[in-house]
Amino acid sequence: MLILKEGTSRTRGKTAQYNNIMAGIVIADAVKSTLGPRGMDKMLVDSLGDVTITNDGASILKEIDVQHPAAKMLVEVAKSQDQETGDGTTTSVVIAGELLKRAQELLDMKIHPTIIVSGYQKAAEKATEILEEISVPMEGLDKSTLIKIASTAMNSKSVIGAKEHFAKIAVDAVLQIAEEKDGKVKADIDMIEIIKKQGKSLSETELVKGMVIDKEVVHASMPRRIEGAKIALVNAPIEVEKTEFDAEIKIDSPDQIKAFLAEEERMLKEMVDKIVATGANVLVCQKGIDDVAQHFLAKAGVLAVRRAKKSTLEKLAKATGGKVASSLDELSADYLGEAGLVEEARIGEDKLVYVRDCKDPKAVSIVIRGGTEHVVDEAERALHDALCVVRNVVEDGTYVAGGGSTEIEIARRLDAFASEVKGREQLAIEAFAEALRVVPKTLAENGGHDPIDIIADLNKAHAEESGIWYGVDVFEGKTRDMMKAGVIEPTRVKYQAIRSAAEAAQMILRIDDVIAAKAQPPTPPGGEGGGMGGMGGMGGMGMM
Repeated sequence: MLILKEGTSRTRGKTAQYNNIMAGIVIADAVKSTLGPRGMDKMLVDSLGDVTITNDGASILKEIDVQHPAAKMLVEVAKSQDQETGDGTTTSVVIAGELLKRAQELLDMKIHPTIIVSGYQKAAEKATEILEEISVPMEGLDKSTLIKIASTAMNSKSVIGAKEHFAKIAVDAVLQIAEEKDGKVKADIDMIEIIKKQGKSLSETELVKGMVIDKEVVHASMPRRIEGAKIALVNAPIEVEKTEFDAEIKIDSPDQIKAFLAEEERMLKEMVDKIVATGANVLVCQKGIDDVAQHFLAKAGVLAVRRAKKSTLEKLAKATGGKVASSLDELSADYLGEAGLVEEARIGEDKLVYVRDCKDPKAVSIVIRGGTEHVVDEAERALHDALCVVRNVVEDGTYVAGGGSTEIEIARRLDAFASEVKGREQLAIEAFAEALRVVPKTLAENGGHDPIDIIADLNKAHAEESGIWYGVDVFEGKTRDMMKAGVIEPTRVKYQAIRSAAEAAQMILRIDDVIAAKAQPPTPPGGEGGGMGGMGGMGGMGMM
């Protein structure tokens, strides 16, 4: 009797569990060597031949085309970690892989998966409690602490030569856009525009307290530099609107053509006059600007930019204190934004418009420079991590030490907690604690040191009350107080890494049956029924 569709494969029981666990461990091993300041990079080449060189866990897992459904769950862990905290993606995946490895040992001891899952759940809850207990509150917005946190996030990145410069930029940018709402500080890092331009070196990367528009001035006769700028932000075309339907105009003399063109010119001049009457000397338009309108704007001494992105207009409004007008009739002097200087600058072969010296801007721009395209791309990823961790601490106000010190302390306290739990769950909690020790162990291995000696030294240091922040110094190959060494990370990064790793491991361990539909072969180009064939292929993959 056929119950499932022909070609469907089914794996059950221990085989299914071991296959899923193995897939998770393979994914964790793929990113393990990138962890820490001594971590190595991966070169990823896609099907089109485009090359990405990075050691960012989320970027690696996004680029490699993972097929196994259980492995995809670990890719999701990295993705959610990146979205929530912007850092700690490799840590979360490595912990998840180690949790699965420890679970396999417990399964071999004939412990039921639901007992392991229950033990992991209790351990994760206790781990986050311990994390809240040991985390250090930040007194105000301490800039030196924030710079240390940004530097720690970039320790393992290839921008290490310009790390201090990037850390200062990240801190200044986040503090500039941070706003207090309902008694809480909020920092929306979407208000930080990042523009990548190849050329010069990483140390030339610049924070602009205002906006950089990746466009050029529209007309050759327009001024290229305006001080004391009054900026009009318009979300409407400066053009004569074409009718929605076909229209026929009968003209039987040259005078009528002339009158028709003169009327069009008059309408455009009227539009420009409305803009000039508000006192604006800079115009940023989301839509098009007619050639005739450009001429009139140039005569009036207005610097104009057209086809700016909607997001750019919104950020400009935040930076300059202006408002976006959806029509020219709506535009008035109250809508204008202000900036100390607006100028066009050439970077390499491109021209950019800089809006500088804004008064307390709540949106800023960072122009990243670097010798090659790959350097600039990796610098952007490093800067994104730095911005995220600074935002996390500014919003939450708490931090912990890095270098594996937090994981060792949580593991030590989990061991004590395990002895209070009855039954076989105790073994799962001990396995969870052991899995957390993979972080300092991997840091030591990637630094080329003996992990057994270092873990023994860490256990000894953490047994003393003053040794809570002792972690791995990968450069010296010994243990030291990471808080004093300035290796600091946001509590949020650790919290999310432990929770998401535990949840992914629990989900994978609950699966004891994998039913995979047969994938449909892709329809050949020009073949019949392409639509249905494509849908069938997608359905097949969906079942997997």
